[in-house]
Amino acid sequence: MVNTERLVIQPLTFSQLKKYILADGSLEEELKTKHIPRVISAELKDALEHTIFPAMESGYQNYLYSTLWTIITKDCNHIIGDLCFIGEPNYEGEIEIGYGTYERFQGKGYMKEAISGMIAWAAEQDKVKSIIAHTLKSNQASYMLLIKNNFRQIDEMEFLYKWEIRLKDQVSKETWLRPTS
Repeated sequence: MVNTERLVIQPLTFSQLKKYILADGSLEEELKTKHIPRVISAELKDALEHTIFPAMESGYQNYLYSTLWTIITKDCNHIIGDLCFIGEPNYEGEIEIGYGTYERFQGKGYMKEAISGMIAWAAEQDKVKSIIAHTLKSNQASYMLLIKNNFRQIDEMEFLYKWEIRLKDQVSKETWLRPTS
């Protein structure tokens, strides 16, 4: 769990992910948050079914790098968005982050704060030396969040920008090869 000034960012277990996808209030009941209807985007539903669930079921990875991290406001106790890492750190120590804020909570600085909290969390992990993100060129709000969190653009593709924030200069092979506890 990650705490910031206004947010609690909680990684979901496999059973909680199943409740998340139902979007019927059962997850909110378990987390003791107020239920407000939420819509799961087609992209997130696809990621859950084809990437996140299989990674969680395999048990081969540290689930913190495979699950959704739910963002909960401390003041009104609502789930307002989600973050995830797309797999464990690679040999270079990179992890990729994805994120989304529910529409009614956009423009309030919550996601900037959540990304900042996750950067701090990732910086404490032995094998992580940088975080990567991809944004659509057309999604200015998304890439402005990254800029405000000190990411820098490192590549440009036809429809995407690639961003990076470096957390550590090196990850030794010894650290990389150490088993995850």
